[in-house]
Amino acid sequence: MELEGRVAMVTGSSRGIGRAIAIELARRGAAIAVNYAGNAAAAQETVAAITDAGGRAMAIQADVADQEQVDAMMKQILNEYGRLDILVNNAGITRDNLLPRLRESDWDAVLNVNLKGAYNCAKAVMRPMLKARWGRVINISSVVGLTGNAGQANYAAAKAGLIGLTKSLARELGSRSITVNAVAPGYIMTDMTDGLTEENKNKMLAGVPLNRFGYPEEIASAVAFLAGEGAGYITGQVIVVDGGMTM
Repeated sequence: MELEGRVAMVTGSSRGIGRAIAIELARRGAAIAVNYAGNAAAAQETVAAITDAGGRAMAIQADVADQEQVDAMMKQILNEYGRLDILVNNAGITRDNLLPRLRESDWDAVLNVNLKGAYNCAKAVMRPMLKARWGRVINISSVVGLTGNAGQANYAAAKAGLIGLTKSLARELGSRSITVNAVAPGYIMTDMTDGLTEENKNKMLAGVPLNRFGYPEEIASAVAFLAGEGAGYITGQVIVVDGGMTM
């Protein structure tokens, strides 16, 4: 229960990696704000998983690309919990296509949610973290932000941008005992990978030394470590969790 007394907001935590992160932080004692964009039922399932295990959680709908909605969400969290110690910028979308066929609206949508959303949320949480002189900001990037990926120029650009944002904020906030780090997942078992054929799975795994997909819980463990006191001297770093794919 190393996070007992802490409050965490996890964006996009109604399912997948975000849900696993919310549940793991709650297991370690943090009260959780479960952010979601549209699927209220899924968000309530995350809340139920936490509260049924004896934790505290609340679901809040907000589009992280909209600063006004983010500010309203932050106000609701402070009204309910009185503080905000940990921000996990996990919310993300994809709109894949090769660049000649990539619509401007799909470029804008991905950058607005995946990168601007992290900016909006980080800006909103700064006041309570600076006041407390303690905080953890953890951005969920991706290995494609390090390597690029054909058909994902918008997604890769946003995830690479998160790494730049991470390092810049780490320099800005370090003197106030606020650490800022990123986690870059590789191939993780999610709804997307569940629908792949065995042939496609084998192709994806060909370059992974551990020869398996990762699990959302393994990303959650890395995030929970960065959120804890034991990671207090780690900032501006990118923790790659990819089975060795990009080493």
